[in-house]
Amino acid sequence: MKIAYPIFLVLAGLIISLLPGIPEIELDPELVFLIFLPPLLYEAAWYTSWNDFWKWKRPIALLAFGLVFATSLIIAYLSQALIPGFTLALGFLLGGIVSPPDAVAATTVLKGLPVPKRIISILEGESLVNDASSLIVFRFALAAILTGSFSMHEATGQFFLVAGMGIVVGLIGAGIMYLIHRYLPTTSAIDAALTIMTPYILYLGAEQFHFSGVMAVVTGGLFISYRSHEIFKNGNTRLNMLGVWTTVIFVMNAMVFILIGLSLPSIIRGLEEASLIQGIKYGVIISAVVIAIRFLWIYPAAFVPRWLFKSVRKEQSPGWKGPLVIGWAGMRGVVSLATALSIPFVMDDGSPFPHRNLILLITFIVIFITLVVQGLTLPFIVRKLNMPSMDVVLPQEQQEAQIQIRLNRLALNHINSNYGDVVNKSNLLKNYHSQISIETENTENQLDLLECNNCTTQEIDKFAEILKEIYAKQRIDIFQMRREKYYDDEEIRKAELQLDLNDLKLNPNFH
Repeated sequence: MKIAYPIFLVLAGLIISLLPGIPEIELDPELVFLIFLPPLLYEAAWYTSWNDFWKWKRPIALLAFGLVFATSLIIAYLSQALIPGFTLALGFLLGGIVSPPDAVAATTVLKGLPVPKRIISILEGESLVNDASSLIVFRFALAAILTGSFSMHEATGQFFLVAGMGIVVGLIGAGIMYLIHRYLPTTSAIDAALTIMTPYILYLGAEQFHFSGVMAVVTGGLFISYRSHEIFKNGNTRLNMLGVWTTVIFVMNAMVFILIGLSLPSIIRGLEEASLIQGIKYGVIISAVVIAIRFLWIYPAAFVPRWLFKSVRKEQSPGWKGPLVIGWAGMRGVVSLATALSIPFVMDDGSPFPHRNLILLITFIVIFITLVVQGLTLPFIVRKLNMPSMDVVLPQEQQEAQIQIRLNRLALNHINSNYGDVVNKSNLLKNYHSQISIETENTENQLDLLECNNCTTQEIDKFAEILKEIYAKQRIDIFQMRREKYYDDEEIRKAELQLDLNDLKLNPNFH
């Protein structure tokens, strides 16, 4: 349907809450935080390109730190003035919850659309770091509410200590897991299981010393991801991990929205002084302010550095279209919802946590409005803008072809330089040498096609269409082979996988 699945999840959560007879479930808030947030953060770090992250560190930092703190501050004072009985600490708590956009929602919506790679990289990098910064704000605000005391001077110093030591713990923990993966005799299943355990180990290890478990998870995820080529050398291991993590994260996203759907009836009943209509009004106002703050921040953040620093002016200007897309892509998602669900039910003295249900309702409304309204309109805006590429980047298909040619040539050079006398004596090596040579020639021909300036779009599309027809017929034949039971299932699965990889080359935006 070409609609981002988080949009369906938030709608499903709302529908579930309206179904009669659905049981109400309330989980331990600390358990919600522990179960869901470490793997969600780790997965975001795992799929973040370190090179792109470092290349666009300035706009990422301005969004992930500057915008998060500005949003938290404005929402804190706005909610204190807007909602009767709402303290400033509760305002910062709400601000920390609703300030971070969700990269999964944005990149899912933008997938397949003509968006410059710079925008995707900035959104992914922003989401990775702003989750960490907003959760630290949330933790400090929660501590202030539970203890009844708050000092901005002490909180600032504590922030840098907690965040910095969280990074240290993350690097140490990731280093240990790196050694385990690399030097212990593991299998594909064990490696996948260890990667699931890693975010929990990092988080709990940091929290044990009262440091930031969030920063530990993000740092560790970036470290392991950057060194993954050294420790996951088996293709089967990488494919297995991809399948495991794709499923785990999808299920976790779905479970969080199901949980809020099951909790909404009790949340609405427990709105204390505020009525449902008032709660919705507060949610709509805060949603509008959150969206407005992002736009008020995004354009100065894009252009003020260009005015102030000569080195920044050497970069290609983002224009007005790029910041517009980044601004409208600020959809809130599962991290905000999981954070809100982690608010405790009672204070340290046993009294009910003030305005917990109202905060949950406002959070759900902010997620609903930003996901549904912005998520459904973002593709239309992107198509209307028709943005040119901001950076000189080879098309993905050409990059893949050039990488394959380079790897094949490396293999051929290695054989020719070291085993030239063995090639003629070994049929296995001779066949492999011939196979690589033919594959290299075919890939070079494919690259010539991709670089063909004389080829029309219709000609390339027709070529892709014919290949898809061939692949479809091959799939039918593979199905027939399975029914004939002449070939082993393992060999048939290998053929299916290769066919999938071939088909993937025709759909480069698939993820």
